[in-house]
Amino acid sequence: MKNFPLLVLFIILATGCKINVNKNNHRETVFVNHVDPFIGTGGHGHTYPGATVPFGMLQVSPDNGVTSWDWCSGYHYSDSIVAGFSHLHLSGTGIGDLADILFMPINKKVDLTTKAISRDLLPYKSSYSHANEKAKPGYYQVFLEDPKINVELTSSQRTAFHKYTFAKNDKQSVVIDLGFAINWDKALKTGITIEDEYTISGYRFSTGWAKNQKVFFVAKFSKPISENTLTADGKLVESNEAEGEKTAAQLFFESKSNEELFVKVALSSVSVANAKDNLDNESSNFEKTKSQTTTTWDVALSKITVETPIDSLKTIFYTAMYHAQIAPVTYSDKNGQFRKENDSIVSATNYTAYSTLSLWDTFRAENPLLTLLASDKASDIVNSMLAYYETKRILPVWTLYANETNTMTGYHSIPVIVDAYQKGIKGFDAEKAYNAMKTTMMQDDRGLNLYKKYGYIPYNLLDESVTITLEYAYDDWCVAQMAKALGKEADYKFFLNRSKAYQYLFDTKTGFMRGKSEDGKSWNEPFDAKHSNHREHTDYTEGNAWQHSWFVPQNVEDLISLHGSNTIFTDRLEQLFTESSEITGNNVSADISGLIGQYAHGNEPSHHIAYMFNHAGKPWRTQYWVRHILDTQYNTTPNGLSGNEDCGQMSAWYIFSSMGLYPMNPASGEYEIGSPIFEKATINLEGGKTFVIEAENVSDKNFYIQSATLNGVAFDRTILTHKQILQGGILHFVMGSEPNKNWGLTN
Repeated sequence: MKNFPLLVLFIILATGCKINVNKNNHRETVFVNHVDPFIGTGGHGHTYPGATVPFGMLQVSPDNGVTSWDWCSGYHYSDSIVAGFSHLHLSGTGIGDLADILFMPINKKVDLTTKAISRDLLPYKSSYSHANEKAKPGYYQVFLEDPKINVELTSSQRTAFHKYTFAKNDKQSVVIDLGFAINWDKALKTGITIEDEYTISGYRFSTGWAKNQKVFFVAKFSKPISENTLTADGKLVESNEAEGEKTAAQLFFESKSNEELFVKVALSSVSVANAKDNLDNESSNFEKTKSQTTTTWDVALSKITVETPIDSLKTIFYTAMYHAQIAPVTYSDKNGQFRKENDSIVSATNYTAYSTLSLWDTFRAENPLLTLLASDKASDIVNSMLAYYETKRILPVWTLYANETNTMTGYHSIPVIVDAYQKGIKGFDAEKAYNAMKTTMMQDDRGLNLYKKYGYIPYNLLDESVTITLEYAYDDWCVAQMAKALGKEADYKFFLNRSKAYQYLFDTKTGFMRGKSEDGKSWNEPFDAKHSNHREHTDYTEGNAWQHSWFVPQNVEDLISLHGSNTIFTDRLEQLFTESSEITGNNVSADISGLIGQYAHGNEPSHHIAYMFNHAGKPWRTQYWVRHILDTQYNTTPNGLSGNEDCGQMSAWYIFSSMGLYPMNPASGEYEIGSPIFEKATINLEGGKTFVIEAENVSDKNFYIQSATLNGVAFDRTILTHKQILQGGILHFVMGSEPNKNWGLTN
């Protein structure tokens, strides 16, 4: 318990989630018991159930072997076949990659020379049942029905641990298939070496979403390898080393002594030598690691404690806390080295490099949440983005295994940097960060040349012009705030003025942001606000005019004035939630999900919208709609997420909103007040302070704020600052079943 602050322990003991200490003074974990990793593995959640640690390098998890959108994580709850267990996975993304270094235990000799063009032809696949499958943070178990093998998985930060329990007297074997791939991924060059009777190593170079992915690995077995078969590109290899586009191995082990076989696996982007250095030492074992990982997760989950008599709400909340701390993932090795997109090897000095930065999604709430839960990670993420900037002199858009995927719109590494700086997070060079932001927004790629020339992006010159213009305007506003903080007045005025680009695209007749041609006058006709066309020949990214016309979080008051009045603005907001949910078009984006009217909670562009009533004199409508979203868009089933989890963003929305807060403008250092769902939520801050949010009389009917106090003083604002939270204290709400239309109007 020496790593668990006594004050935090005292707070947790005082809450409804109590921690007991047994006679051996070992901490009994309870927060992990509220987590269900299967939430989001069904529907379009795209999460995986396997084992990882908070922000860990490895995500060892089952792969069904299906190439399809709902199998982006490698696994979908609707399936009943497992192809194996690989070591890298994406949590809730919309594009599939990774699933590298596949291991599969088996009890018979199989032919690995046969080309498996589909999952059905994999000779080592097995059926399984959810009745014989379990998952909790840092641990996964499944019984393979065909070979009658029980598989258990756990992980430390850089080492995965496998435990295979075979039937008595059965043949004990493991297949390693480096050619296995799903979705966009394709192996280019792979290699396996049997180093000694306990150790194998190798590499897998692939292309996919990450165009230049290089993974090196080492695996150590608890028993000596008694026999082996190696193949390369469908041919047997008569040596201890195989190389080719697709290589595979089947290893056999003596089965008389016991039924258990253990494997430790470590990876590296740099070399086999670094993978060996990343491998946990000889004293580590499966049970010890499983126990340590459970404790690590419990501490991470306890950073916010909630009190409610409704167990399902605890399950949703702590599963959200779990998903919010899976990504980004550790990328640098134990010695600090990591590979960049251009194959250069660099070292992270005084920070850990992170990858899987889904910035279009996570800048909204996930990254702001990390400034509360793990501020050291926030500064490391900034340093990681600055390291990627050094490669192309442009800040990253969406980095996967240090590759720039250029997926999605905007440059939302910028608000992440500004958010961290504005909140006083140290550990990165502010001047270097500012220069990276300015340089990025002044270059010509990805439509910025058009944005600079016209003040907006004409629809006839670039697809998704409306979304891109609105997001560049927000990025500009963020650069302006950083310039102001650093005393760069000329830059501040320049970027602040350019951040008004959204004004060019607002159509006063329809009330929507619309595509405008390069002549500065003509709108894109014909216009249908419900029309969606996925990622091509469209003015909106993964959505339509209803969902994208509200993205001016940096200046809601000006957006209201464009509409004409608070009344017109709020009437249109209401219509967003009450309009029919029909989406028109022949190629509708699958990302438009979780519909409430035309509001689409399953995709990120909608996430801030319900909080905009606060700025138009109707905070009680924010309270109503936020509570409605909380109640309808999350549940405890595998379908419990209404859209892609997107590396923590869907969960971060729930974490903030269920406490009664949300960073509507994520780089402002401010939170909007919504509608708290818990009787009490305690944020356990660094340094021992706490910030408590209490909701007196809250229930499924009492979701309207009647009154509030902050540290005993009347509080009548719909904005709370990050600084106020860091000071600690108690924000107390009195809730009721009818709106108090006078509360929250004094901002």
